[in-house]
Amino acid sequence: MKIKNILSLLIVFISVNAIAQDGAFIRKKKEQIKTLKVAFITNELSLTPDEASKFWPLYNAFEEKQQEIKKQRFKGYVDRMDNESLDKLSDKEAASMLAQMESSEDELHLAKKKFITSLKGVISPIKILKLKKAEENFNRKLLQQYRDKKRGR
Repeated sequence: MKIKNILSLLIVFISVNAIAQDGAFIRKKKEQIKTLKVAFITNELSLTPDEASKFWPLYNAFEEKQQEIKKQRFKGYVDRMDNESLDKLSDKEAASMLAQMESSEDELHLAKKKFITSLKGVISPIKILKLKKAEENFNRKLLQQYRDKKRGR
């Protein structure tokens, strides 16, 4: 009986440890990506030290707000978006979900507008446009690296 208990505890401990390591791995990868993104954007925008000291707090706050909105949206309706669940929705429930989606999109749009307005006092309009292009290029490169890695290149 004691061996079963010890074995059970050992399995639980190993499982918890593996899950914790997996979470740490994911956090580490996210931090690596963020570091690469900061370097990429700083380089693409040719930020001066003064611009960078003002730009990054604004950018980081916007990124956090954007993630918060997306997380709320995900919790709100994406979980219920499989075909089986959609077929069971009433028109009233579907209309409610659409309203939530529109509200999230509006909130995200307003956050972007506020961010751009705040950037106008920190960097030039040309650099603001370059920021959008740099973000797209970074995401494209990241996706391509992921695809290449998946293919074994």
